[in-house]
Amino acid sequence: MTSKDAPTQPQSQPINLSTLPIPQLTAIKNQLTQELQHLTTSFTQLRTAQAKFRDCIKSVRDGIEKKGANKAQEGGASSSKPILVPLTPSLYVPGTLASTETVLVDIGTGFYVEKTPPAARQFYTAKVEELGKNLKDLETIVQGKQGNLTVVEDGTLWTCTLPEKG
Repeated sequence: MTSKDAPTQPQSQPINLSTLPIPQLTAIKNQLTQELQHLTTSFTQLRTAQAKFRDCIKSVRDGIEKKGANKAQEGGASSSKPILVPLTPSLYVPGTLASTETVLVDIGTGFYVEKTPPAARQFYTAKVEELGKNLKDLETIVQGKQGNLTVVEDGTLWTCTLPEKG
């Protein structure tokens, strides 16, 4: 296949903003603003998810693994440790851990997998790292959109200040 046979990709061509009418510039500005709002919301949601996964890591490390280590030091699995079980974000009931050998990990869309505490920590750590990469990519996109919006706003102001041709 030669370069002539390769399918052509549509390429972004720079647009001279001074040639566009003000209504079209306003429409572009509104579209960029909406895209920026959507991307910012997505960024916030990814940050929230990343924080929840970090909380899971902390809970496994501090709540399960330390309790399991204490249990082993006490000499047996028969002594159960008290915990607070969340029923809602603000309502907890007392409970005890029956076993610290495995935990159930929510892997998404309502599916749970039984894992050892170290495997659960590894799973959540991988999720935090994956979200970190996604956040970095999204941040680059948001910065590009903000730059485009600034250019369009400046172009709109410049076009508005031009004297009318008559």
